[in-house]
Amino acid sequence: MDTHIHIEEPKKPFSVHPKKFAMWLFITSVVMIFASITSAYIVRQAEGNWLIFELPNVLWVSSGIMIVSSIFMHWAYLSAKKDNINNVKVAISGATILGVAFLIGQLMAWADLVNSNVFLVGNPSGSFVYLLTGLHGIHLFGGIVFLLIVLVSTFKFKVHSKNMAQIEMCTTYWHFLGGLWLYLFIFLLLYR
Repeated sequence: MDTHIHIEEPKKPFSVHPKKFAMWLFITSVVMIFASITSAYIVRQAEGNWLIFELPNVLWVSSGIMIVSSIFMHWAYLSAKKDNINNVKVAISGATILGVAFLIGQLMAWADLVNSNVFLVGNPSGSFVYLLTGLHGIHLFGGIVFLLIVLVSTFKFKVHSKNMAQIEMCTTYWHFLGGLWLYLFIFLLLYR
């Protein structure tokens, strides 16, 4: 006869930080927007009357800048987990500066497109390039604002191993923007 009584402990409900949940909803909506635009790009390209042109070389440099910026952001995250606040400050500052450099590179790419007679208005192929890069740039600008908010929080000692939510969200969003850019750049290289 078994005399052991088995008592089930109540299961803990699955919970997500509300701000993280909101951020994931936002990221999902951004993915849907870019998926619809790239789908429209493919459909419109198949209709013909499509101007074929070379993408500006500065976009290769911008892509490298975005990758390095993402590395800096991950360094900031890992440093925060170890309470190395000085490294967090340096890494977020580096990611921010590289984010601004990326946006400057995008403006230079637009100038190169204009010099190549590829304009926002005109052939749809050029319009799509401006739309995709510009929309990504707007989201990246928002990411830079987020980086600056986290940097200020770091200087106020509000970012550390016991308070990681803000830097976790910022890191996730920044990596998302980097991945999104690489997707867009490869897409534009393959579907010219």
